[in-house]
Amino acid sequence: MRLIDDLTARLPRMLADIEELITCESPSADPGALARSTETVAALGERHLGVPPERVVSADRTHLRWRLGAGPARVLLLGHHDTVWPLGSLSTRPFSVTGGVLRGPGCVDMKAGLVLALHALAALGVPAGVTLLITSDEELGSPTSRRLVEQEAAGCAAALVLEAAGPGGALKTERKGVSRYRVRADGRAAHAGLEPERGVNASVELAHQILAITALADPAAGTTVTPTLLSAGTSANTVPATGAVEVDVRARTAEEQRRVDAALHALTPVLYGADLVVTGAPNRPPMEASPALYARAAAVAAGLGLPAPGSAAVGGGSDGNFTAGIGTPTLDGLGAVGGGAHADDEHVLAGTLPGRAALVAALVEDLLG
Repeated sequence: MRLIDDLTARLPRMLADIEELITCESPSADPGALARSTETVAALGERHLGVPPERVVSADRTHLRWRLGAGPARVLLLGHHDTVWPLGSLSTRPFSVTGGVLRGPGCVDMKAGLVLALHALAALGVPAGVTLLITSDEELGSPTSRRLVEQEAAGCAAALVLEAAGPGGALKTERKGVSRYRVRADGRAAHAGLEPERGVNASVELAHQILAITALADPAAGTTVTPTLLSAGTSANTVPATGAVEVDVRARTAEEQRRVDAALHALTPVLYGADLVVTGAPNRPPMEASPALYARAAAVAAGLGLPAPGSAAVGGGSDGNFTAGIGTPTLDGLGAVGGGAHADDEHVLAGTLPGRAALVAALVEDLLG
């Protein structure tokens, strides 16, 4: 119970730290804002951990890494400080705590999770054998940090991801793999009124392809194949010469990812004279369950007197997909309890923060022991 008591006493400081991070906006695509947020996170981490982070620069991004102690890392704590919210979102969604509900852009995804990690490690006395990695491009698919995430996870007994909890505080034990594609149809332009028969209509070709793409889904296997963004043509009276559709694929297994990938790249034109170009590939492997690690977390929660955490399999991806993809046992959703990620009702249940931080701290301590 000492951990619970310690972290309960820290709640006012946690709320102040979350406010500090939220009020330093950090949209993924704004280099200036991200640079300011990086320095804010680095300073906050140094205050709690007593040492500055290493700054790992990849392309135009800076990621923050704390390797605690001199020996090899046995536990990786993983999070990100970039958000989907554009600069200026604070003006319409200001930080607030009302009736026990904390709000503000990026609060649950995942600035509160970063604060939980820092307070959990501080409550343990900054334990050796832990690496804390905070990246700045997760919302973009981790294009510059994936390799770093995988390197830091390699050889660890566990990777603990501080993304938001599932419904009711559930831990996220499985995530679907994510693949992204673009299917472009090339036809031939012609006047839509004078001689449409001379054209090859890219929109019609795409219509055929979208039906074929949608048919690749397998609901029984949990595989979704969803055409999303669609564009074609240049004017209302011209047969479209080109068009394209984006495709989002989610799959529970690597085998299903490979099946859909092969089928998409094997698409062929239906209209005479049309051409197809398919680009894209799997972006994140599936995060398959680690039952022993989840059981360990449940036992730790019981030892703290906390309710047993539920488990959830979710469709969204995270950096936990990468750590699990290289074989490191991974548990996700250890961050804040709340909801509304990426939406106007994004929120955190403030009263759950001490218990959640205690769970993280005790699980780290158990894994190190």
